[in-house]
Amino acid sequence: MLSDLELMELHVNVLFKHDTENRVTVVNEPPYDVAPRIFVGGTHLGSVVRYSKTLDASLVKKLEQVIGINSVSYLAELINVLSIDRQINNLWIGPAYVFPDVMDCSHTQVIQVTHENKELLKPYFPHTFEDFEYKEPCFVIMKDNIPVSICCSARRSQKADEASVFTHEDYRGKGYGIDVTNAWAAEVQKGGRIALYSTSLDNFASQSMARKLKLHQYGIDIHMS
Repeated sequence: MLSDLELMELHVNVLFKHDTENRVTVVNEPPYDVAPRIFVGGTHLGSVVRYSKTLDASLVKKLEQVIGINSVSYLAELINVLSIDRQINNLWIGPAYVFPDVMDCSHTQVIQVTHENKELLKPYFPHTFEDFEYKEPCFVIMKDNIPVSICCSARRSQKADEASVFTHEDYRGKGYGIDVTNAWAAEVQKGGRIALYSTSLDNFASQSMARKLKLHQYGIDIHMS
């Protein structure tokens, strides 16, 4: 059983690629955008912090002084210090979750997408189709001959996968998102990997899904660019 702090370590390694000094370099999915300048993952056991390789040592030292014991309490001061370097263009805050052991997900309506049938994604989820080798495992629910709900791996590391789930607005409220996401998590776990899920603080629908899935929230992550 991994601790919340260990889960946060897995989470940041899923989200971003790192250099040899453990600085974040790029987002861990095509097209590999530049990583944020700072990542702070807060848990009740402590925080996981990562700095961009673009930050100079003096700025990192100032940020470390602000973070101290409980980084989440010093968000405003972190913003002030980082703004000395340059203006903050993007601030992300959101809860991070892990799936419990997924026991039964035998829903006949859920279809696993493989290289053999991935063409069904092309008209509706072209980016998932184009980057399919990075997105497995992938599951869909088909209605009216179209994939109306999908869950796949948004990002992956050696030990964990992070979920990406979407249901077409005309087909929401039917439990499709729950079914495809459980199927995805079960497949990830079957491979001996950790299934993770995260969302933004203002995405209430996604947080509601996390509650319905009975996910465990292990922390909150913050990244600033």
